[in-house]
Amino acid sequence: MAETRNLVLIPARMASTRLPGKPLMEICGLPMIVHVLRRAEEAGIGRVAVATDTPEIATAVQAHGGEAVMTRADHPSGSDRIFEALEQLDPRREAEIVVNLQGDFPTITPNNIRDVLAPLADPAVDIATLAAEIHTEEENNAPSVVKAVGTSLGGKRMRALYFTRATAPHGDGPRYHHIGLYAYRRAALERFVKLPPSPLEQQEKLEQLRALEAGMRIDITIVDTVPRGVDTAPDLEMARRILSKR
Repeated sequence: MAETRNLVLIPARMASTRLPGKPLMEICGLPMIVHVLRRAEEAGIGRVAVATDTPEIATAVQAHGGEAVMTRADHPSGSDRIFEALEQLDPRREAEIVVNLQGDFPTITPNNIRDVLAPLADPAVDIATLAAEIHTEEENNAPSVVKAVGTSLGGKRMRALYFTRATAPHGDGPRYHHIGLYAYRRAALERFVKLPPSPLEQQEKLEQLRALEAGMRIDITIVDTVPRGVDTAPDLEMARRILSKR
């Protein structure tokens, strides 16, 4: 896919309930949000910008040579924030694919960011995302680990049928840990943010179910490892250890 078609947006805000101010927390000499920015730039798939409601985050990004766009503070989700940023940054509607990269994934690899685009080579796919096979009982049973349930399309591809915090599917066979990185066709993102929250989305507390309930197609690239999100102080220490070895 041509780089000019792709826009990578990183939503970031200070108001985390478990780790307030985490985008600016230091990891190996850089704010966490700058590590995420660097991984996105290294992926080399297109223009990269941080979408934030916090001037301090924008200042940190710009101080390290990145692009930042200010958005409203009242967005209910990262997808709403990136849609506002998209309209600000691309009023001529040149971007066709929008990647939503969470700002608390400092250990994600550039390869994983590139991997999320592959399913969109199929014009029937509206949204693409990632998952990795689960190998431990702890992951398998934890409600914090979202499981992607899908039908294999061969190779490292699945079509998503459901996402759940429960242990699923039942019985023998692989289970997959969903990774919250998304690539949307522009029209799909526009449609998605205009839909009301759906019943299963509200029950599971999983935004992507809104798309499935509306009949949108989500395909998954299966990758080898899960990037560690930073939600707690121990997560932050783990990210520091991982990145100190790179």
